[in-house]
Amino acid sequence: MSTPAGGALAALTAGQRGRLAALARETAFPAGARIFEEGEPADRFWVVLAGRAALDLSVPGGPRPVVETLGPGDLLGWSWFFPPYVWHLGAVADGPLRVREFDAAAVRVVCDEDPVLGYALARAVGGVVAHRLKATRMRLLDLYGPRPGGGAP
Repeated sequence: MSTPAGGALAALTAGQRGRLAALARETAFPAGARIFEEGEPADRFWVVLAGRAALDLSVPGGPRPVVETLGPGDLLGWSWFFPPYVWHLGAVADGPLRVREFDAAAVRVVCDEDPVLGYALARAVGGVVAHRLKATRMRLLDLYGPRPGGGAP
């Protein structure tokens, strides 16, 4: 298995990426498959190898708006890194999706054993969280914010 390269894990050294890759397995999701659901336990994460995944948000009484679409090199899932380890968004395969899947508990153990790797991964995941927060905020403003001229959405 090759090591994850580019994307969210690019800031890790080749050795750190290799150590994580040893914990991963390649898998796939068919188009339309629900990968994870908001509020469920976050016990794994993925790096997208090919295809796209849509991150969505549960809205009571309404359709699930897509807040961001991820592609090759992107980290799919960050909630596994922070207690209480439950998904903050949902995700669905937007077409056939091939990913590298990681067991979250095993990765957290490696991070505890190797604080330098743990810190590098925390910085990478933190960057993803910041980006996703901004993307979610912008999408919600698009959907529910005030319209030009003062009209309601």
